Amino acid sequence: MNGKAGPRAAGEGNTRTRLDRGRGALGPALELVHTGRAPTRAVLTAELGVTRATAGAVAAELEALGLIRVDAHPGAAAGSQGRPSHRLEVAENGPVALAAQVHADGFRAALVGLGGRIVATAPGCETVDADPAKVLGSVVEAGAELLEETGRRCVGAGLAVPSAVAEPEGLALNPLHLAWPAGSPVRQIFAERVRAAGITGPAFAANDVNLAALAEHRHGAGRGSRDLLCVATGHRGVGGALVLDGRLHTGSSGLALEVGHLTVNPEGGRPCHCGSRGCLDVEADPLAFLTAAGRDPGPEVSLLQQANDLIRTQYADPYVRTATQALIDRLGLGLAGLVNILNPDRIILGGLHRTLLDADPDRLRAVVADRSLWGQSGGVPILPCTLDHNSLVGAAELAWQPVLDDPLASLAGT
Repeated sequence: MNGKAGPRAAGEGNTRTRLDRGRGALGPALELVHTGRAPTRAVLTAELGVTRATAGAVAAELEALGLIRVDAHPGAAAGSQGRPSHRLEVAENGPVALAAQVHADGFRAALVGLGGRIVATAPGCETVDADPAKVLGSVVEAGAELLEETGRRCVGAGLAVPSAVAEPEGLALNPLHLAWPAGSPVRQIFAERVRAAGITGPAFAANDVNLAALAEHRHGAGRGSRDLLCVATGHRGVGGALVLDGRLHTGSSGLALEVGHLTVNPEGGRPCHCGSRGCLDVEADPLAFLTAAGRDPGPEVSLLQQANDLIRTQYADPYVRTATQALIDRLGLGLAGLVNILNPDRIILGGLHRTLLDADPDRLRAVVADRSLWGQSGGVPILPCTLDHNSLVGAAELAWQPVLDDPLASLAGT
């Protein structure tokens, strides 16, 4: 009797040890699947540095939580030998995060699943009230309707705004193009509206370009980069962000990488709201381009769309070409300064800057190489952002992060 109990107790101990080790690996494993770096259980095993049995237990537990799907019978690739490894994918009908974005030309809500997949979007609104509470109440209401329509479980909510967001209070310090009061407590307002709508999970808020960079690093053009610099102009102004070792570098109080206030046209540049002149913020955004091209912005569509359409359809027009080249030169000057300071291994460009890169990539890369200390020895790759609605996806990443850190604890109350 005692002889039979001994081996069983030892086996149970091994199982408990494996489960304990596996639970500690749940978060890292989920992040590997979430970012597409572990498409199979074999890759997951190697990336985690655990046994195949532990990796199997981890995958099974994530599947039981409704976060991933394990395909135990994948088809073998042509010419391959042996049994193919179990395929790992994010669960198609799994939980979602509520993502919200506000910009100068409107706001939008969406539901975003693991893997950065946009599951559903609400129709965008083109009018932004000067009262942030009204706007955030409307965008959360739109998100709540999406949740009700889809019946999805929600892990939390994230908000992207075109302003520096100071930590730890979550204050929008310079929402100039929204006409919101400086220092608006956007995170608090957003969290209150989320709770009032009955949406579970934590609520977050951050700068839109920071969130675009985070999304691109995990799911887009920045994947695989260690030190990623993102510079973008959407509807008004210019923003920047830096991702170091997979995490946003936000500085001591959330205000790092305010690249819009690099001086790129000191002689004869436009006055900037910061009090200086010739800043990137007013020299390389859609309004600056349309003005340089001699076009009067119309109210029909956003400034970004007007600028993009003009470059793509009328680049042969000498005024459009000259304006495009002027913005490329100013953007290149700003990027060169950032390269000298930050030494990134990749630069990605979004919004109008992506269109400028597409229009004349050789010119932009040459300006950066000529002005940067290390440019002549190889240069840093400059690529366009690849994700649609990357700020929305990045806002969802904020809400997904607690789940990635500890899936069991985060999902216990949802």
